Amino acid sequence: MSNPYQDALRGLKLEDPVRAFFDWCRERESIRKKRSRGWPPPWSTDPIFQRGRFLNVFREDDKGSKAILRFVRRAGPSLPELLHALFFARWCNLHSTLDGLKPRLLHQPEQLRNFLLHETAQPWFSEVYPVVEAHWEGRTYDRLEACIELFPHGLAFLESCVRNAHGHVVTATGLINERLAMSNDFPIFMAVADIAWFDPSLIRPDSPVPTGIGSAPFMDLLQKHLGLPDHQATMERMIRLQADYWPEARRKFTPIDIEYLCCECRKYFSYVNGTKRFEGRNLFTPSV
Repeated sequence: MSNPYQDALRGLKLEDPVRAFFDWCRERESIRKKRSRGWPPPWSTDPIFQRGRFLNVFREDDKGSKAILRFVRRAGPSLPELLHALFFARWCNLHSTLDGLKPRLLHQPEQLRNFLLHETAQPWFSEVYPVVEAHWEGRTYDRLEACIELFPHGLAFLESCVRNAHGHVVTATGLINERLAMSNDFPIFMAVADIAWFDPSLIRPDSPVPTGIGSAPFMDLLQKHLGLPDHQATMERMIRLQADYWPEARRKFTPIDIEYLCCECRKYFSYVNGTKRFEGRNLFTPSV
């Protein structure tokens, strides 16, 4: 797969990308706290943070993640119900739909179809990332049909894959996608990774994760600066370095945090590097 971000940081002069990473985290978390306390904007003197749109430092603070957590907690307590809710949530990935949907409708195909197409704002799904077709028993399922028809029939398979992965995100994702044959397995990966929020004995929070195309440019900078052999070693080192660079953080980072935050740092330093512009969805307009 070609990486449209591969040249985003080319030519960037950054003396210490490790410190830059943790400085970014500290400032972004400060912004979140000021907003949550009701302070008026701007919440930072940094012009890039004033104009650019960035996710929070901790995934559980983002609007979409909060909606997923609320939705899944309203589903049933069994593992099949957890998996059903998580996979639907990641295929949907839109807070307004998740907040308005009763999880019991996941087991009622026609009522679910009616809700998604006629009883919630359109589109019913997030357009931030695409969800490609999945395949099951000789049939191809688009995003909608996967949510309505595929998941209810595939829960035993999903549970088997998760249990046989022995806590590893990448293994579980691979086992599932061997059957679904999706050309982009990102939503599978996210649904599997989210299991760690609810049952860390099934998927470990410290499980290694792959590097996404949006994260790779900044991860490369960290790897080179630290003199490490690969991205996995880089994530592990950054987790250990948190104690030195940001000891007051409210929790310890995990591999998926480092991967996700490298994507946000790539966005930020793309503005610094002049390879990203403040336009369209990139442009942040604070609500007062």
